[in-house]
Amino acid sequence: MSVRLNVVLSDELNREIDKAAVETESNKSEIFRKALQLYLAARNGKLRGLKLGLVEPTTEKLQTEIVGL
Repeated sequence: MSVRLNVVLSDELNREIDKAAVETESNKSEIFRKALQLYLAARNGKLRGLKLGLVEPTTEKLQTEIVGL
């Protein structure tokens, strides 16, 4: 079963999503599915006391901690 959602986006966010879709040869629906999966993974990690961040691959050093999810 699938569910259809209606979402209202700012013009700026819509442009960024369009740009990402072109760059990844994907579509908005796929980008939203991936974004929601990432959000749910971050939320589940937070419930387990973990944090979400961006790590430099060569040094494995945390570059950016993502907060507010």
